[in-house]
Amino acid sequence: MTGYTHDGPQILDADASWDLVEGTHVARLAVSVGGEPDIYPVTVRAHARTLAFRTVPGTKLATIATNQRVALEWDAVDDDGAWSVVARGTAHRLRTEHELDALGVDTEPLAPLVDVPTEDWVVVEATELTGRRFARAEP
Repeated sequence: MTGYTHDGPQILDADASWDLVEGTHVARLAVSVGGEPDIYPVTVRAHARTLAFRTVPGTKLATIATNQRVALEWDAVDDDGAWSVVARGTAHRLRTEHELDALGVDTEPLAPLVDVPTEDWVVVEATELTGRRFARAEP
């Protein structure tokens, strides 16, 4: 017994998916590194239908510079069951103070889970957001 119903998942519309994402900070970033898929945990700021995360120079930034197509995935288990949301889109690094000001990073800071200096901001412009909810079975 899995604890979930045998019913198919409830397909969530964009508004319901955004509501879930805006309340959750930890996601996984999926990219293609040298033609191979890879996934990284990231702390995402989802606000006003804008997705942004901070990172350090390295594989994520180098990959986004050569292949901007990415996916972000969030999931959680709550009292009602479980849910999963995937955003697909284009990522780009913010380079100017004007871009950072427009994002509002000073008014609503994002604290990463790992205490390392993460000064580079990346925005993901979501072109598709899909979500599913799985209902918990009654005991």
